[in-house]
Amino acid sequence: MNILFTICGRAGSKGIKNKNIKDFVGYPLPFYTVSAIELFRKQHTGILCDVVLNTDSPDLIQLFQTKLKSKVDVIEREPSLGLDSTPKVAVILNCLEIMEKRRSICYDILVDLDITSPLRIASDLSNLIQKKMESDADTIFSVTESRRNPYFNMVKKTENGYVRTIESSFNTRQEAPEIFDMNASMYAYSPAFLKKRLNIFEGKCDVIKMTDTAVLDLDHEKDFEMMTVIAEYLYKKYSEFSEIRDNIITITSPFREEN
Repeated sequence: MNILFTICGRAGSKGIKNKNIKDFVGYPLPFYTVSAIELFRKQHTGILCDVVLNTDSPDLIQLFQTKLKSKVDVIEREPSLGLDSTPKVAVILNCLEIMEKRRSICYDILVDLDITSPLRIASDLSNLIQKKMESDADTIFSVTESRRNPYFNMVKKTENGYVRTIESSFNTRQEAPEIFDMNASMYAYSPAFLKKRLNIFEGKCDVIKMTDTAVLDLDHEKDFEMMTVIAEYLYKKYSEFSEIRDNIITITSPFREEN
């Protein structure tokens, strides 16, 4: 089994300055993603795991090359893949094509982990990959249980006032179809499907569920502050969350004394 892990990060950020290199509870944000991968690698020694960073950020490249002990390939993102309108799946495909040539290898699964999702636990990643290995789905992605349901308690504005987002006669949440939020934390792709250059929903999709309180969209400074508060609580209360953070020290060169 050969797995390619991709970590994709653009330079700069419109909502949070230097988001992709910002410290999070004591360590650079992207190192939480690398730590999750390294824990998976330690637990599955029979699986070949390559890791690649794709970015147009010199600062992010320097951070990885000077502070990480872990082996991570680097792809300097070409300008055409760094536009606001560039879909991330195009960058992921670029990683696959380059790494196949660089390593002279065919990958069985490609796993993309979002830099801005530091509060995964090791079993989330294992569950994602296990499900992909057992499933005939083209893409497996992570979700959380939705707190709002378009059939029941979500509304939209119309010319005649506000109405339910999806017309229905459901009067309780329990009656409505079960709905999930895509949290954009983890995706597992079939390389052959990626090469078709299709939208993921043009293929067969399946999901794994993650803890909903552990993932927020980091779009603004307040989001980062809230995530920090949640993280500190989870690290104190649940060892499976602190495991990812505690493992970072084993995969990095000393840098606490330098800060």
